[in-house]
Amino acid sequence: MRTAVSSLTLLRPRSLRDALRMLRDEGPLTPLAGCTDVYVNLNFGTLAAKKFLDLWPLDDLRRIRVQDGALSIGALATYTEIIRSALVRRRLPILAAAAREIGGVQIQNRGTLGGNVVNASPAGDTLPVLAVAEATLVLLSAGAERRVPFSAFYTGYRKSVLRPDELLAAVEIPRLTGRQWFRKVGTRAAQAISKVVMAAVRSESPRVALGSVAPTVVRLPKTEAALAGGAPIAEARRTLEAEIHPIDDLRSTAAYRRLVSGRMLEQFWDATAR
Repeated sequence: MRTAVSSLTLLRPRSLRDALRMLRDEGPLTPLAGCTDVYVNLNFGTLAAKKFLDLWPLDDLRRIRVQDGALSIGALATYTEIIRSALVRRRLPILAAAAREIGGVQIQNRGTLGGNVVNASPAGDTLPVLAVAEATLVLLSAGAERRVPFSAFYTGYRKSVLRPDELLAAVEIPRLTGRQWFRKVGTRAAQAISKVVMAAVRSESPRVALGSVAPTVVRLPKTEAALAGGAPIAEARRTLEAEIHPIDDLRSTAAYRRLVSGRMLEQFWDATAR
């Protein structure tokens, strides 16, 4: 059953400072921006929230820049803005590649990086990229700022350390060396939730992250160690298949996800050898 719009309250802050004050004083509030997930849940009547905070006009949260040597991407940067950003394409091309795989043009024009992160779905296409990039998340409240390593942000399925009075303001990504690689496997090329999604970096210390194979996005330290130690790729693949714990669901089976994840590792290693 659809949620009755007349039962909802929407607050529209004039500034970031105003938004943080509203979160502190008028909560609980559900922040929204592109609404590509919120509207779906409202349509199906599965969202319990009744009070919302509209962040879309806050351009301070939309900037993409280099700050103190790190690539800083505002939480409200859309996938289209990420795809078009020369900074992103130069510093983190696999993020632009992930953004191209999210929905269609309409979704890319509205969906935001911050929304993908805070939504906390293990199938989020940008999340393996942020995991291998060892990003830092900048969280703001009315009284403080804190920086949380991406690896410490999620605590379980669709759960994170983000407090009700905080907003994700930006994602900071240090300079990344090595050959980057991204691949998403879904039912079709666009407008599909991933069955498996992988981001990886080939360097002296390889990094591999997978989505849709666990309650949260995961790095694979055992697989990374095998690759770094010069193990044959077949052995590294067996390590990966033992390291992940996918499940059966409506989109795929655990056996398929394990098989595809292993094949993706082989593709990554072959593609980055040249």
